[in-house]
Amino acid sequence: MGQLSIFKLDEKETWRRVEERLESARLYKRFGFIRREIKNTPSYEPKEFGNTNAISKPCEDVAIWNVDREEQLQRDYSQVMSAVGKLSRIQKHIIDERYLNDEDVTDINVYVEMHMSERSYYYAKSKAMNRLAFALRLEVFSEDTA
Repeated sequence: MGQLSIFKLDEKETWRRVEERLESARLYKRFGFIRREIKNTPSYEPKEFGNTNAISKPCEDVAIWNVDREEQLQRDYSQVMSAVGKLSRIQKHIIDERYLNDEDVTDINVYVEMHMSERSYYYAKSKAMNRLAFALRLEVFSEDTA
């Protein structure tokens, strides 16, 4: 007898997360990492108008953010590319064409170019998106109320 599950996959939210990660990977692939720069130069003279014992270090904060964010983007990009690389040939082509190459490509453009029927295209895309969600640990479960 199969195991009953009280949770079911929230496909809409899961797909949104996967598409967001794929969009981030596409932008990183195209532009790389754009560093933040500090907008003003800090004054290193003591100011006597308030004693909060808080030290503001905007240069350090921006430098730390740049290093951490770039490392995070590189890690996310390599995870996406590794997960996409493990898909089947057709699924990989669908994800590459639809999400990773150009920005203005729609589903219709892809399945016409691939000479696929609409139904088989959406079936393959659905399988690919679900596999990517589980590979990237982006799946969202909701309680089954039925």
